[in-house]
Amino acid sequence: MKTPSLKIAVGGFGAIGKAVAAALDAGIPGLELVAVSARDTAAAGDYMARSFSRAYDVLPLEALADGADVVVECCPAHLLDTVARPTLEAGKVMIVISVGALLTNAHLQDIAARTGGRLLVPSGALLGLDAVQAAAQGKIESVRMVTRKPPKGLKGAPAIEKMGLDLDTVTEPVKCYAGSAADAIEGFPANLNVAVALGLAGIGTKHTQLEVWADPTVQRNTHVIEVVSDSANLTLKIENIPSEDNPKTGKITPLSVISTLKRLTAPLVIGA
Repeated sequence: MKTPSLKIAVGGFGAIGKAVAAALDAGIPGLELVAVSARDTAAAGDYMARSFSRAYDVLPLEALADGADVVVECCPAHLLDTVARPTLEAGKVMIVISVGALLTNAHLQDIAARTGGRLLVPSGALLGLDAVQAAAQGKIESVRMVTRKPPKGLKGAPAIEKMGLDLDTVTEPVKCYAGSAADAIEGFPANLNVAVALGLAGIGTKHTQLEVWADPTVQRNTHVIEVVSDSANLTLKIENIPSEDNPKTGKITPLSVISTLKRLTAPLVIGA
């Protein structure tokens, strides 16, 4: 007997949210888009009228879970609790893009444990999370990550503003941070969800060492990761193409969300 489609709501209608919603609107077996949330309701309606097969409900973040089985968070990090708390209280599935915000919203895991809800973190801009998680079942000695971004991709970061660094005048690589992933997310909240995801998959964000560079010699968001463990040593390099709509995120991020959604109903899952 055919299983009913999972109902999906998308919280946030920026570059990532639009791409995820568009893929669902185009049709993914076993999944059905039912609603989105947007800061500008009228603009979201106009966009859907031009680009989607039909209009979908545009709801407040806190109401998305009412008619959905799965809610995808594509919002600014400070809104994570607003969308995730009611979703998890209802015992439903929450897909989180603002991974860094999980560090300051630890209560969400407690809610999920109590209600049977689930928090899912897509791999996003980072490959190899499954291998890091596998290594963590044994003993990981160290995790180090070096991130290099075109200077414009770091604009607006609190750490950059605190440095007083004029990113428009950077002509050679500048190290903007060295320390733990846990501490870095405070200074780079819109840039380093990938580092927090790496920490959560491995030995924790406090023990994951990170460097951040504003580098005019790179055209893509670049991450080099080295993991030393008792089961395998991993060296990973990722060069993500920045999104045209938002250079702080990579084009692969919404594709990762779509992949995660497909895994919820796929008869064959690779890399579980």
